[in-house]
Amino acid sequence: LSQRNTAISTKERPERTCDDPGLDSFEGKTSFGMSVFNLGNAIMGSGILGLAYAMANTGILLFLFLLTAVAGLSCYSIHLLLKSSGVVGIRSYEQLGFRAFGITGKMAAGIAITLQNIGAMSSYLYIVKSEFPLVLQAFLKTDISSGEWYLNGNYLVVLVSLFVILPLALMKQLGYLGYTSGFSLSCMVFFLSHIFVFIITYFTECIKKGTVPQTAYTIPILAFAFVCHPEVLPIYTELRNPTQRKMQHISNISILIMYTMYFLAALFGYLTFYTNVEAELLHTYSRIDPYDTLILCVRLAVLTAVTLTVPIVLFPVRRAIQEMMFPNKTFNWIRHVAIAVILLTFINMLVIFAPNILGIFGIIGATSAPCLIFIFPAVFYIRIVPKDKEPMRSTPKIFAACFAGLGMLFMIMSLSFIIIDWTTGSSSALGGH
Repeated sequence: LSQRNTAISTKERPERTCDDPGLDSFEGKTSFGMSVFNLGNAIMGSGILGLAYAMANTGILLFLFLLTAVAGLSCYSIHLLLKSSGVVGIRSYEQLGFRAFGITGKMAAGIAITLQNIGAMSSYLYIVKSEFPLVLQAFLKTDISSGEWYLNGNYLVVLVSLFVILPLALMKQLGYLGYTSGFSLSCMVFFLSHIFVFIITYFTECIKKGTVPQTAYTIPILAFAFVCHPEVLPIYTELRNPTQRKMQHISNISILIMYTMYFLAALFGYLTFYTNVEAELLHTYSRIDPYDTLILCVRLAVLTAVTLTVPIVLFPVRRAIQEMMFPNKTFNWIRHVAIAVILLTFINMLVIFAPNILGIFGIIGATSAPCLIFIFPAVFYIRIVPKDKEPMRSTPKIFAACFAGLGMLFMIMSLSFIIIDWTTGSSSALGGH
């Protein structure tokens, strides 16, 4: 009877390992739907506003191919992460690195997550800084050059950080943000519906005038649009009745939803303006009428979406910092709050005072994104999955090795394009992730 009770108790207890004390010691309570909202919100980046510009440079077919390829590779990458996590019973990216390569692997994963997500959060707050004054300008029917403090993007980004982002970032568990994530995604659906209506109106006017816009095709690089890997394992940890198959299903649905939204946003924006589309789609619409009520509502929806995404992205950074600096400490509210405040303060200073950090973002994106999407999941999988279960020459590990090699190739290509961009003096970086 004692053995039976012990077995039942062990079965009911959430997974916990000596490598990750305290972090995974609670029972997940987040539902399947809320987990989809959170992961979808983590995938969705401010770069959605630049996808129409990317399609204008690639053409529809090449853009669709690249988008499909990145989405498929992201699903496979998450599969490798979940498989590695299931083998060793660890649901922390940093601890997977520790299990695979010791302290070096743990620090490399933590640093990559921190840099990537700080860059992502900064890009979201840059959207707030640049778009919020235009929203108030249209709402108040005033001129942004009037010099009023409430039309200053620097003040506005601080206020949004203090009164919206910080309270959400202080939640103890990521699952609590499922409702705000759902609202954030609904705002992006509103954004999509608007540009769909706008393209119908635009083409109607073109037909009346007897003009048809022309299409131009150039060769570009589609930026990584599905970097959500640092959030996968924390969401997995907080999932109710978690299984690898269930989390993979959540990942596939989230990626499919964002894949559809990305393609439609790019297609509708591109077909409206063709080669005249700007790198930031909302700026293109502003050329028509900056005081238009519908454009004002769309701007507000996009601002809401990117603002509510920041807390989701902050959670993995805070966890990475705790793993690197306080690896054996249990949850502490003072440390939890302090890390969030310091991170938001640093990011706000970066957004306000840095004159041009596109180069920094470019380097971060060219190094940390390939590591998180391709290299780390593959090499962790190769090292963690036992050789007696899957030999080094087995098909899954050969695929994983090729996947890591593809990541190295993407990193070299990305860094090469950045160097070429610097040496030619042009800058066409798109925001977001």
